Amino acid sequence: MATAIYLEHYLDSIENLPCELQRNFTLMRDLDNRTEEKKGEIDKLAEEYIANVKNLASEQRVEHLQKIQNAYSKCKEFSDDKVQLAMQTYEMVDKHIRRLDADLARFENELKEKLEVSYDSTEGRSLKKNDVRGLREKRGSRGRGRKGSDEDSPRKKKMKNSPDLSDALLPMQPSDVLDMPVDPNEPTYCLCHQVSYGEMIGCDNPDCPIEWFHFACVDLATKPKGKWFCPRCTQDRKKK
Repeated sequence: MATAIYLEHYLDSIENLPCELQRNFTLMRDLDNRTEEKKGEIDKLAEEYIANVKNLASEQRVEHLQKIQNAYSKCKEFSDDKVQLAMQTYEMVDKHIRRLDADLARFENELKEKLEVSYDSTEGRSLKKNDVRGLREKRGSRGRGRKGSDEDSPRKKKMKNSPDLSDALLPMQPSDVLDMPVDPNEPTYCLCHQVSYGEMIGCDNPDCPIEWFHFACVDLATKPKGKWFCPRCTQDRKKK
């Protein structure tokens, strides 16, 4: 159930991502085309200047060179816009990746807690059944006057030779869920500059350069109510 909730929320958050990516890629392609056109214009102007430079007056030379310079400046402007679009697109995708990492960390933590609770409750029920079974066998041995110890009874032998319940549950330790290979290219977060793990909290400052923090690194045990700002953003707000 929890998996479905996390997945539904994440799919809702990336619903408009394909359209935004397509828009940015279309703009970058348009900038490429305009840059190529300007480069062709520069080549043409350069050829004209070289062919006629001897026949041009001083003012005409300066004017012609100024046209070439303006065309180069326009090419640089188009290139800068394309770089900005590429950075914006990267940050857009990286933002969703960070959210997915944080959701995975929260889900793994919840799964770990549920496994621990399930393990404790199963062990408790097993102990209660053994207590009731021992009481019944004790009463039966009194009524029938049966010889031999309880350890020699078939039921006890079966229980003794069968694997213990706790041993059967050991392979499903919650830590196994977290023993996943770490991607060397995985982004880092928090003040500690480590990958995402465990409970994390996001800074409510939209301009925060880090955004996500581990609970332990910012001295949190539970998620605070209302807005929360990281230590750096809190200091910056006080300075203002």
